[in-house]
Amino acid sequence: MLKNYFPAWKLKQEGVIAPDERLPLSQTIAMGLQHVVIMFGSTVLAPLLMGLNPNIAVLMSGIGTLVFFFIVGGQVPSYLGSSFAFIGVVIAATGYSGSGPNPNIGIAMSGVVACGVVYALTGLIVMKTGVKWIEKLMPPVVTGAVVMVIGLNLAPVAVKGMGTTSFEHWYATAALLIIGFAAVYLRGFLQKLLMIVGILISYVVYWMLTNVLGFGKPIDFSAIQNAAWLGVPEFTAPVFDIDAIVLIVPVVVILVAENLGHIKAVNVMTHRNLDPYIGRAFFGDGIATILAGFAGGPGVTTYGENIGVMAATRVYSTLIFPVAACFAILLGFSPKFGAVIQSIPGPLLGAVSVVVFGFIAAAGARIWVESKVDLSTTRNLIVVAITLIVGTGDFSLTIAGFNLGGIGTATLAAIGLNLLFALKENY
Repeated sequence: MLKNYFPAWKLKQEGVIAPDERLPLSQTIAMGLQHVVIMFGSTVLAPLLMGLNPNIAVLMSGIGTLVFFFIVGGQVPSYLGSSFAFIGVVIAATGYSGSGPNPNIGIAMSGVVACGVVYALTGLIVMKTGVKWIEKLMPPVVTGAVVMVIGLNLAPVAVKGMGTTSFEHWYATAALLIIGFAAVYLRGFLQKLLMIVGILISYVVYWMLTNVLGFGKPIDFSAIQNAAWLGVPEFTAPVFDIDAIVLIVPVVVILVAENLGHIKAVNVMTHRNLDPYIGRAFFGDGIATILAGFAGGPGVTTYGENIGVMAATRVYSTLIFPVAACFAILLGFSPKFGAVIQSIPGPLLGAVSVVVFGFIAAAGARIWVESKVDLSTTRNLIVVAITLIVGTGDFSLTIAGFNLGGIGTATLAAIGLNLLFALKENY
């Protein structure tokens, strides 16, 4: 049974490596390590912005990727990392201040688990009915608007995170320029690591300005020195909270849109039809998110960064991803690794947040451009206009005693308005 469930993975050493082909073992390991490096920046940054444990996030990204791999039968090449779609709603649900550990992680985790359940159920439905109804419910005009809202809604969080003193503001500005130069002028493999390179350079600059020259708050390296190389991270169980659940569950719309878009992109790159596995991909991603929520980590999603690496290397072998997952699991069990991540200065995280949240907002516009969404039509324009302002302004609604934040309200508005105006065209 398993023989028919998984591909045969024929050995191939040059040219395009298809999902059902494999490289020699040494090259497969090297490629897996590269995919860990590529996912690393975003998978670690997302939990830091929510006050979650980065070790848990990396550990659960590895476990989630293995779960996904087995559920899709090794047919879909994808790595699952921390989803940025959860940042705004987790911050809103927990009242997180933006620095240090989040004291209300358990409350947020109930929403993450619930979101994963809805996501997994959606996958089961798609496995039975096909994906056409998802594409009709969330056409590009809707998904583009919702993705853009996620980035814009988080803008105040990013700006606030850039610090409170004049030194921190100027340093954060310099960090933005460093990351910008890295993005524009780096070439080749380093260009794919622009966030890591930008963070490393900015970290060294902060160390020189504070620890060496005495400006601002210096970096405390004692936690890194005292941390063990290996250890079990501190897990956090969910604490049932209906308000958090109602606030966080709408993120499933973004997860579905991301996963759907990524599989469509891989279809084009590999000249393979992976659409029959979309339902299983949703289900696998949903189960992985549930597991992450029960451990105290952020929900996970398929990563566009890793798809970008596949496009650049033309290596789509699905065997690379369980190798990458194993590397991630090892990092998750290293407290010293977590201590290094926790030492990143707050103003630097704020600057990185500005760039990342801006990327998310721009990704929404990219969906419109690549899908040729016509914003000259009144129908599309009104859907986009209302969605963007409601979401960016964080307009909240109380429904039956439950509070629905800006991202949730905007998501419902986009889907609802699009369906409502579609009725007019049918008559």
